[in-house]
Amino acid sequence: MSALLQIRDLSVSYGKVEAVRNVSLDIDEGQIVTIIGANGAGKTTMLAALMGLLPSQGSVSYQGRALDDVDVEDRVAAGLCLVPERRELFSDMSVEDNILLGGYTHRHNKALMRENFEIVYHRFPRLKERRRQVVGTLSGGERQMLAIGRALMARPRLLMLDEPSLGLAPLIVREIFRIISSLRDLGVSILLVEQNARAALETADVGYVLETGEFSLSGKASDLLHDPRVAETYLGGHT
Repeated sequence: MSALLQIRDLSVSYGKVEAVRNVSLDIDEGQIVTIIGANGAGKTTMLAALMGLLPSQGSVSYQGRALDDVDVEDRVAAGLCLVPERRELFSDMSVEDNILLGGYTHRHNKALMRENFEIVYHRFPRLKERRRQVVGTLSGGERQMLAIGRALMARPRLLMLDEPSLGLAPLIVREIFRIISSLRDLGVSILLVEQNARAALETADVGYVLETGEFSLSGKASDLLHDPRVAETYLGGHT
């Protein structure tokens, strides 16, 4: 059986600067795969290329289909979704209106939209409580929940998360990673980009270490969690 997402020799450049060089990875159905690395390693660039937001070289296939000529909207319609690092919510709109925008590709199917809202509100009861609230008044954790909930409206099969713990207090980070792990119950596979290496490796099945645009290490997340090289650079020297 072929992987849900298969990347081979992906390279992404900004002009003459190569930000990502010849990276390859597979994500199978139901897997959580994480990419860890320092700021500027190329993690966000890689996700943007997979979403079709940046031009790239190499091959990317999703559900066995090459994505070369597939635009962003069609990738979303096929179930490939990105929650960006800055969340990109509409701060002056209500929580519910932001969630509604996530279901754009299914907007003509009212029954499915109702079902999707039920899924989101069941997963995030706090969003239901605050559905009439203006997004700009939410806490950081609530905004991250909203960003994930909005993406779930598109019924993703593969959800790409860019730095979901960014700027959040430790207690909220634990809650966000618990939510990420639970998304498998919905049949969602996850590609997780994260600077919080410990939390990411404790959550994921497979991990990759990206350094200056290239994978330097990869393997079972539990093995990387106890790898001295990973511990020294990303875990504060402690496994």
